[in-house]
Amino acid sequence: MTTRRRGGRGASADSRAAPRVRVAFQGELGAFSEDAVRALFGEAAEPVPRREFREVGVAVVAGEVEYGLLPIENTLAGSVVTSYDVLAAEPLRVIGEVIVPIHHCVLGLPGSRLAGVRRVLSHPVALAQCTRFLLEHPEIEALAVYDTAGAAREVAERRDASVAAIAGRRAADRYALEILAHDIEDRPDNQTRFLAVVRQEHLPAPAGADPGAARKTALLVETENVPGALVHVLLPFASRGINLSKLESRPGAEPWTYRFFMELEADAGTAAAREALAEVSRRATSLRVLGSYPKWMPR
Repeated sequence: MTTRRRGGRGASADSRAAPRVRVAFQGELGAFSEDAVRALFGEAAEPVPRREFREVGVAVVAGEVEYGLLPIENTLAGSVVTSYDVLAAEPLRVIGEVIVPIHHCVLGLPGSRLAGVRRVLSHPVALAQCTRFLLEHPEIEALAVYDTAGAAREVAERRDASVAAIAGRRAADRYALEILAHDIEDRPDNQTRFLAVVRQEHLPAPAGADPGAARKTALLVETENVPGALVHVLLPFASRGINLSKLESRPGAEPWTYRFFMELEADAGTAAAREALAEVSRRATSLRVLGSYPKWMPR
């Protein structure tokens, strides 16, 4: 067995190790978004918390981090519309996706009991995933805050046994809270899908991405406000057998105009996709290809 001495060549080699990849996410350490960072980028990644979704995009564009992670939809609560607005507002490229299971817990102070809880704090999307639990406990008032892990931290700081948080197990560990009730989500298959974004295309793919997986493409499309306008931009995909897996309408730059976020089950570089996109660009008032990326395949 060889023993490496302190301060020798081994220490010098360690000092030259590549810096950790920084990934911005909305929320605080201990949030489900941190689980997504670990799943897609590996345990060596450095999660960088930001308070608002827009701040994630700004951090990526400003070069403060290499990557950003935005929740795009949940199987129970539906679309996370603020993330679509970030994609529209910032010059970001989508390079990956990750889907993580979401299991909510009621977190309280050590020694507290669920029977004594009168208020729970959590993100509005998390509360929307736990409606059955809240209906079964009408004595508990649900209060929306900006983040699940932020709610857990607030409970730890308040030191009030009547106040709890709805968050994940990672938040319980980080803020030294007890799990008073577990798996309170409305369905056991609750999941959230996240998109990974970058400013520069030459950055390497996330460690957790499967290079052999089928690929998807994300688009932003605007149309004229006339009958059949949306149908005309969808037909080029349908006629070439390209499946549309996501379609989301968001307000456009002017009142009562709309932009559409679309996801295709195809790589933008294929011949069929190139032909379809060329046809869409002629029919739409604007078309922006956000990027092509591997479809998430759970391991």
